Amino acid sequence: MFTKEQQLIASKIHEFCAANELPPAELKWHPIPFSGEWGFSTSFFQVAANEARAGKGNKIPVPKRAQEIAEQVKSQIGSVEGIGHIEAVSGYLNVYFKTSDYATRVVDEVLNAGADFGRGAQKSETVMVEYAQPNTHHSFHIGHARNTILGEALARLVQFAGYETIRASYPGDLGLGVITVMWIYEKFYKGQEPAGVHERGQWLAKLYVEATALLEKQENEIPEQTAQREAYDVERREMYRKWDEGDAEVRELWRTTREWSLEELREVLHMLDVKMDVWFYESEVDEPSKAIVDELIAKDIATDERPQGGAVIVKIDEKLGLTKEKYRTNVLLRSDGTTLYLTKDLALAKVKFEQYHVDRSIYVVDVRQSLHLQQAFAILKLWGFKQAEKCYHLGYGFVSLPEGAMSARRGRVVLFKDVADEAVRRVLAVEAEKSADIPADEREKVAYQIGMGALIYSMLSVDNNKDIVFDINEALSFDGRTAPYIQNAYVRANSILKKSKVENRKSGDLQPLTFDYDLTNHEIELIEKLSRFPQTVEQAANEYRPLVMAAYVYDLANAFHSFYHAVNVLQTEDEKIKHARLMLVMAAKQVIENALRLLGIQAPEVM
Repeated sequence: MFTKEQQLIASKIHEFCAANELPPAELKWHPIPFSGEWGFSTSFFQVAANEARAGKGNKIPVPKRAQEIAEQVKSQIGSVEGIGHIEAVSGYLNVYFKTSDYATRVVDEVLNAGADFGRGAQKSETVMVEYAQPNTHHSFHIGHARNTILGEALARLVQFAGYETIRASYPGDLGLGVITVMWIYEKFYKGQEPAGVHERGQWLAKLYVEATALLEKQENEIPEQTAQREAYDVERREMYRKWDEGDAEVRELWRTTREWSLEELREVLHMLDVKMDVWFYESEVDEPSKAIVDELIAKDIATDERPQGGAVIVKIDEKLGLTKEKYRTNVLLRSDGTTLYLTKDLALAKVKFEQYHVDRSIYVVDVRQSLHLQQAFAILKLWGFKQAEKCYHLGYGFVSLPEGAMSARRGRVVLFKDVADEAVRRVLAVEAEKSADIPADEREKVAYQIGMGALIYSMLSVDNNKDIVFDINEALSFDGRTAPYIQNAYVRANSILKKSKVENRKSGDLQPLTFDYDLTNHEIELIEKLSRFPQTVEQAANEYRPLVMAAYVYDLANAFHSFYHAVNVLQTEDEKIKHARLMLVMAAKQVIENALRLLGIQAPEVM
């Protein structure tokens, strides 16, 4: 937020180091928590250490030398506009603002920037985030929702931080699981088609469960059952063979049933306000991936063992010159010439890098695929793609329910649409009882915002690597670490501003803004939280961790709730103080809204 002052002081430090032949070191600025004053600091330990390594500094211990440099720099800087005073303490240069100036600056910047407050400077790199990619011929369940919500939040964060961002989906639309659903449909249900987008997708999931039961060996099955099951499996695999050969009828059935799944997926993405830029399909990279195998063989990256009855493999550790096993050996092409997930991931990466000019590629995939993706990145490096160093796997844990784990094969899944509908229904019931003065159509809109917000935040407020036990009662609570609690802070701020008739900066800007009075602890904490939003955006984007923003907005809402209960705003007699507090409320409302938007959560005006 105070980059101009930091840059000015940094330039003076670099000038001092150059003039005194001190070795350069990167300056890292850190905010100083409020203790009567706000400020930021940097240390000179690295400069002193570099000097010692260069054989200079008269062998003075690094801590002592760092303090000497800090004191010398302080004496050289002089006065800087907007800075209250500067101290050199224990090797650190501490730069302090006047409290009233700092508070005014924070609130002014928030209100002037509005929805753009916290937006990072334009970066030179393009980021592709790959997510929202369930297999077709199933239905979108709560586990898929975690993937999509996590990916969308990350895409919003990196885009807001200044990166050119491309959202990509890569649905799995081929394989034996897909053929299994097509087989049972063709055999027992041909010509049937439930009405409704979600109904068709959910029906396909039920067909999968039914087909699995028919094709799996049953306990104590009799010979007739065995013969029937084996005959079914022969039919299913024959359909797979026909699909692979491009049989017109099988391909048409595949396209029709696939579209039913994709229609449901697009509708769910609309519910979550997710807009994909690029759609990749597993089926589209199957053939190109075979050509890639030939290229990798020609480059001596892959080894062709098919003449000996084997497969095409990559001895990754050996090719990278590693003495200890890390990536192991992986198969690129089976002996029968069929591809694997790894083969197709390499083909997709090539498209990303060459057609979309992606510099950073983020894969939002569950934690079980960690080794697989690390192997893919290592092969991309061997292949010569410099972007391999900036490929990142954002893994996430499983979503289960209080009653236990889910299983698509057994039909024990909780569909996202059912959870979303139930969340909205519950909020509507509460709204009808407690907010009868809100028109019915607006109550429905608010219930949707709260219900969906609760669902989304419950997926983002837990570390992505940890498993989640999803409990709808906890997610919808208005107390604790939940979206309704955060949304309620926004509504309370909105209520104060409406009552004051100061609903925007223009309507309230009747006098100069100043915080030149004794701030309460609650005001200080709130201003402190607001000031940290830009660096939180950068941290969450650079670390690929939406949890950082989810935790921040909860802390901000908590600070506002405390302020709301302790600080009198509307009844304040001093008009200058009242005006400053109203502007602080307006700033808090804006930053809560900005943070929620980055998580994909709407901020309702009333609750």
